Amino acid sequence: MIELFTIFGKGGLVLWYFNEGSQLFKESVNELIVNVLLQNRNETSFSRDGMTIKYKLDNELDIILLVVYQSVIQLSYADKLLSEAQIRFRDLYKHVLADPRALTTGPKLFNGFTSEFNKILGEVKTVTITNEPKKPRTFEQSEKSKKTVASMIETAADRAKAQKEKEKEKTKGKDKKLQETIVSKSSPEPSPRATPKPEKVQSDEDEELVRNRDAFFKKKQQKPRQFVGKYKGELPGLDENSEPEDEEIGEDETETQAKTGGWFSAFKSLVSNKQLTAEDIAPVLDKMKETLISKNVAAEPAEKICESVGAKLEGKVIGTFNRVATIVKDAMRESLVQLLTPKRRVDILRDIVQAKSENRPYVIVFCGVNGVGKSTNLAKITFWLNENGHRVLIAAGDTFRAGAVEQLRTHTRHLNALHENGVQLYEQGYGKDPAGLAAAAIQIAMERRIDVVLVDTAGRMQDNEPLMRALAKLIIVNEPDLVLFVGEALVGNEAVDQLVKFNQALADHSPPGTQPRLIDGIVLTKFDTIDDKVGAAVSMTYITGQPIVFVGTGQTYKDLKNLNANAVVNSLLK
Repeated sequence: MIELFTIFGKGGLVLWYFNEGSQLFKESVNELIVNVLLQNRNETSFSRDGMTIKYKLDNELDIILLVVYQSVIQLSYADKLLSEAQIRFRDLYKHVLADPRALTTGPKLFNGFTSEFNKILGEVKTVTITNEPKKPRTFEQSEKSKKTVASMIETAADRAKAQKEKEKEKTKGKDKKLQETIVSKSSPEPSPRATPKPEKVQSDEDEELVRNRDAFFKKKQQKPRQFVGKYKGELPGLDENSEPEDEEIGEDETETQAKTGGWFSAFKSLVSNKQLTAEDIAPVLDKMKETLISKNVAAEPAEKICESVGAKLEGKVIGTFNRVATIVKDAMRESLVQLLTPKRRVDILRDIVQAKSENRPYVIVFCGVNGVGKSTNLAKITFWLNENGHRVLIAAGDTFRAGAVEQLRTHTRHLNALHENGVQLYEQGYGKDPAGLAAAAIQIAMERRIDVVLVDTAGRMQDNEPLMRALAKLIIVNEPDLVLFVGEALVGNEAVDQLVKFNQALADHSPPGTQPRLIDGIVLTKFDTIDDKVGAAVSMTYITGQPIVFVGTGQTYKDLKNLNANAVVNSLLK
């Protein structure tokens, strides 16, 4: 029997409770809070005075669900009840709890949950009873109890009868086998009952799957240590393995491009022996603008690029498509270099040296929405810093998402296998204040003379007001050297919207009368998945004026690059 079920905030305010017993067990619950919750002990149950208390934390809503029952009962559905109640309570009151005034109202606001809880309790009880293992039969219920002494005595007649039945079955089996042999010899066709042997034939698709699987395991078996010692200094650019950009286009290639019907072939209409006017160029530039927008370039920077190309073409006399291609590529490259050149230059390696001369660690805070790859790319940046001889402390500031700390522990172990003692992890578990955690991590880094502190934060949507306020607090309190927004190239201009709203939220939550601290740079992840839709890189830099500091291009620690304007030009011209 459940003695008490209650839901209360981490500040101690009871939001809702349900009890079938006559006691509220204040002392037991208070002891759980003091000895387990406040000490951050990893225990899901607590026993005292013959009572068992089980609880479940919801770090997003900052609430605790708790059930009390007699230890002798061994309530088998307690965990299921807590999980289901958490899900239903979250669904019903998530938006209500986002309002700070809700916590001042207390239980009155959540009275409607009683009927919902009764349904949940009935459901989990029914499921538990249905799934309970069947009890073994008693002796009276077994077949053995029904046998008499007479039925267990075997006579000579019984033995003779059994032997006769056995011989009869044996003779019947021999006759059947002989008949099947005769049929198989008289007919070359296989028997309908015979199962044909499967042919060892693979389709092209199966062969491709096998090849892909073998390639995957071969890649996984490569030792990560092969990357060590190759990433000192500046990171390689995206186009380091591509062909030189200033190479002239051959005549055959020129004719092919002009005939393929691709967007770039639209410029073949400009080939003539007369001087080009704005009217000649306008239709081609409209086509070019549409193409750029389709590749995730925002309308305003797309217009700027087209204006740059138009200015280069107007007044020219162009006799070959080859000449048009060269002018367009040069104009696009020049325009993109201007667009991708940020208001400020970020040189992390130089700034780390400067911070060391001031006897303090260089601090970087990573922020962004859920699932964009913050922790993974933080680990890549750690590997690069280790390659350049810098010791790193990772602050596990994502105290909300389950598994976030464990993920960083795994990265730390792998990175230390590549650079011994190159990385340390500072953590306080879950449910802690990220701003305080980051401050403690920075202090420890100073004491241990660690060069760089990388602060991981929880993923949050740009319109989540409480979490954005917490992020602003972390940045204001700790004054990091660099605040990096981690965005996903795959979502295109949605990442631009996220970045703009992150900046706006940080500005809104800055103290009045002070200069707001905004995003300093961008980490663009999953760049290897977007093919030629590279426009988000152009849009993010153009709209915010902040640099793209890193580009993530894969899942291994070496898959980190610098953004190169030439690579963007090549992709946009595809």
